[in-house]
Amino acid sequence: MIKIENLGKIYDTGKISVEALKEVNLQIGKDEFVSIMGASGSGKSTLMNILGCLDRPTSGRYTLDEVSVENLNEVELAAIRNKKIGFVFQSFNLLPRTSALKNVELPMTYAGISKKERRQKALEVLEKVGLGDRVDHLPNELSGGQKQRVAIARALVNDPSILLADEPTGNLDTKSGQEIMSIFQQLNREGVTVVLVTHEPEIAQHTKRIVLFRDGRLIEDKKVKDQIIIRPQTALE
Repeated sequence: MIKIENLGKIYDTGKISVEALKEVNLQIGKDEFVSIMGASGSGKSTLMNILGCLDRPTSGRYTLDEVSVENLNEVELAAIRNKKIGFVFQSFNLLPRTSALKNVELPMTYAGISKKERRQKALEVLEKVGLGDRVDHLPNELSGGQKQRVAIARALVNDPSILLADEPTGNLDTKSGQEIMSIFQQLNREGVTVVLVTHEPEIAQHTKRIVLFRDGRLIEDKKVKDQIIIRPQTALE
């Protein structure tokens, strides 16, 4: 699914150059559930931006689902993001004056899908994450955990090859965070590849593999022992 070879990223401001990633080699297969960890400034967010085709590497190669993406133009990158990648962010990134249903429909609007099909698919994924009774609610009428469920539903509507989650539990209380991780686990059991950035060891323990970064380098890549598994109490089951 993901193959990274000798990847490097340098941010050059003119006065100073910052080497954010240094000779990173990483492979993530289909159906994996991987957490990326590291201190602030370790390079994990830079890597996530490159994986999501939001930024370009300075050197090296990045292959996503058998497509070499490092030299694609902006239009091609946008098409990759819309068709192959689902994003979930710490701050939810929902449109505030728009219902849960309309928020979830948004990526399909960009994909040119008909209004009837958009509504049907949005209702389906909202039901899947346990929000079938909240489709007309605005974000300010939802709890933090419910907002993140809407964000996950939105990330799933175009049937992406991979789901990228950047600190998805960072703004949630412990109970809501556990619920979100149970949804990711169930999606992974259903065949969705999930890559998750977190600074919380307990959250990483819910995944199957931990990749650790320090000072722009990948320093450890290990399978998770004693994975925390939570069975969801939502429509996912």
